[in-house]
Amino acid sequence: MSINIGARSLQSCTVPKAKIMIVGAGIGGLFLAGLLERIGVSYHVYERASELRALGSIMTLGPNILPAFEQLGLLEELQSISVPHYKAYMYEKVNMTKLGTIEMLTKKSTGYDDVLFERPKLYKLLRKQVPVEKISLGKKVISVEEKGEKVFIHCSDNTSYEGDMLVGADGAYSAVRQSLYKQLDDQGRLPRVDLEDYSIGWVSMVGIAQLPNLDRYPILKDGASHFSNVLGENFKIWTTVRVPKDRVCWAVAKQLTPEEAKNEKFNNGSGGITGGEWATDAVEAMIQEFKDQPCPWGGKMNDLFELTDKNLISKVFLEEKMFKTWFDGRIGLLGDSCHKMVPGAGQGAVNAMQDAVVLANCIYHLEDTSSKSITAAFEDYFHQRYNHAYGRFQDSSNAMKSIYGQTWTDKIRRFLTFNIVPKIVVSWQLSTVYEYRPQIEWLPQIPNRGTTKVLPQVSSNRRKIENEELASAV
Repeated sequence: MSINIGARSLQSCTVPKAKIMIVGAGIGGLFLAGLLERIGVSYHVYERASELRALGSIMTLGPNILPAFEQLGLLEELQSISVPHYKAYMYEKVNMTKLGTIEMLTKKSTGYDDVLFERPKLYKLLRKQVPVEKISLGKKVISVEEKGEKVFIHCSDNTSYEGDMLVGADGAYSAVRQSLYKQLDDQGRLPRVDLEDYSIGWVSMVGIAQLPNLDRYPILKDGASHFSNVLGENFKIWTTVRVPKDRVCWAVAKQLTPEEAKNEKFNNGSGGITGGEWATDAVEAMIQEFKDQPCPWGGKMNDLFELTDKNLISKVFLEEKMFKTWFDGRIGLLGDSCHKMVPGAGQGAVNAMQDAVVLANCIYHLEDTSSKSITAAFEDYFHQRYNHAYGRFQDSSNAMKSIYGQTWTDKIRRFLTFNIVPKIVVSWQLSTVYEYRPQIEWLPQIPNRGTTKVLPQVSSNRRKIENEELASAV
C-alpha cells in the first residue's frame, strides 16, 4: 500500500485501523491531526469554539522541532513567514539601560536557525494540513467515558461521538482532563498533586501591529528582529519584536503578587485558539496601564497599540503546572492539558508538537484497537515524553524568573545570568534543550547537520522493515 507523504511516497505494510478522536483544534491538536492525515489513519477533531480564530503574538521554534517540519515538507513555508532569531536584548526602563543579551546557538552548531514569527501564521499553516470536513466546531465536551471497546465524548449540544482512542488537546482547562480526573478521583486512582491549582504568576496581553512604513523606527530597516524586552517599575515588563512585512509583535505583562495570584480566577477555554475571552473593558484597562511606557525603539507603547486590530488583542494569565497523569485506558492528554508552561523559554508550543510527533509514532505502531494495545500506546507515549517535558517545564519556570522576574530573588538570578555565568554555560544549557529532537518514524530521518550532540531516535521493528522495503525499491 502506498501512502503519499508530501512529495514523497512511502510503502507501508498496514495502516492502523483505529478511529482517533482529538478534542481541541489548537496548535498541538492540529499538528497531531496533520500527522494522522499523512498516515491515513481515521480521525476527527472536535473544537468547542464556533469559529477558528488565530490569536496570539510572537512565537519561536528551534532545532528541537524543526526537523519534523522539514520531514513534512513545511520548513520552507515556515521560514517564509519568519525571521531568524539570533539575539534577545534586555533593557531597564530608566534611560533604556541595556542589562544584557541572550544569544541563541548558531546554525553551524545546531543545523538550524531559530525562527520568529506571528503565532496566527503558524496556526494557519497547520490548519491547511487538515481537511475542513474533519473538524467539527461548536462541540463543547462536557464528559468522556470508556465503555466496552470504545471511548465516547458527550457534548453540550446533546451530541455524542465514539472512537477507539481519545486525545485531549483542549488546553490548560481541558474538559477531557477534568472529566477523566473526576472518574479517577472517584475511584481513588488520581494522585493528590493532580488536583492542585495552577500556579499563576503573570497576567499578559499581546497583539500584532501593522506599521505603515519603517520611518518611525529606523532601527528596523536592517531587517533583524530586534527582539527587545524592557523591565519597568511595579512588576511590569513589555516586549517588541519585528516580524516580516513591517509588522511588530508586542506583549505586555505584569507580575502578580502572591496575594493577587491567589485571588485571580480565570477560565482559559479549550484548544488554545480563542483562550478565555476578556471583556473589552478589561483589555482597555491594561492598554491604559501600559500606553505611556517607552517603546525600546523610540516613542511610546501606545504608538503600537494604535496600529493593532483591537479585535485580535488577547489577554491571558501565564500559568504553570505539570500533571502526573497523562492517560488512562483509551483516553490520553497532549500539550497544555498535561503540561502548562509559562513562556519564559518559548517551549510550550514546541512541547505540544513534540507530544504530537511521539503520539503519532505510537499510533502508527498500533497492532489492533484492543484496550490493551491502546493503553500500551499511551504508556509508550508517556514514558518517551514525560521526563523531557518536565525538563522544559523547569527551564521555562526558571527562565521566566531569571529573565523577567522582579522580586529580589529574581533580580539576583538575572544579575548572575548576565554578569557572572559564563556564556559557554548558557550555550550548554541551550544545547541540552536542542539535543532532543523527536522525528516522525515513518518518514526519512533528518541527519544532524550541526556540531552539537543529538539524542538518537527511537527505533522499531516496523521502521527497520520499511527501511528495507525502501532500499529494495531503489
